[in-house]
Amino acid sequence: MKHKILSLAAIIVVAITIVSFTSNTTKIDTKTNISTFPTVFVASQYAVDINTSTIAWKGSKPTGYHGGTIKLLKGNFSAKKNKLSAGTFTIEMASIKEAHDNKRLEGHLKGEHFFDVEAYPTATFEVTGFDKENGKTMLTGDFTMKGKTNSISFPVTVSNAGDNITLVSETFTIDRSKWNVRYGSKSFFDNLGDRFISDDIELKIDITANPL
Repeated sequence: MKHKILSLAAIIVVAITIVSFTSNTTKIDTKTNISTFPTVFVASQYAVDINTSTIAWKGSKPTGYHGGTIKLLKGNFSAKKNKLSAGTFTIEMASIKEAHDNKRLEGHLKGEHFFDVEAYPTATFEVTGFDKENGKTMLTGDFTMKGKTNSISFPVTVSNAGDNITLVSETFTIDRSKWNVRYGSKSFFDNLGDRFISDDIELKIDITANPL
């Protein structure tokens, strides 16, 4: 009987050990192969892959909305002590595309009434900090467009994709009037009625960067 009790106790100990080991094993998202543990930076410098990185935009007015994409011209960021520490990104303003290939609208957005890409061919974003806010990672930086610079913050998720790093934002908004984008804005013109265009532009950033 004593022998049987000892055997049962041994089985229980083994079972507890297995359960404990399993509960502490790194969890892997099998769909994306991205660990749920903190991001691991394999280098101190990264270059943005402009072919796979995108910025999605959406603008609205009372009668509907338009959306599309815009490309990054170049970009890089630095990592220190396994955290992002700095970064600079350059946006190619002439690359503005409308989702339905509306050339007339694209020309209008590139013109002097909107983003005036001939005079201001690029916009830049320079990282100034990362902070935790309500359980989210907030990326803060100085965004310069049409010669105006304003600080903006938005929530991001930073993850591993092999040795590469992905930085994906939630959808966030900027107020175009702060960068002197005036066309159809009630911040600059009265008596527009329902012909105004919202000052808010929605953006979503999806960046992949490769170690240098």
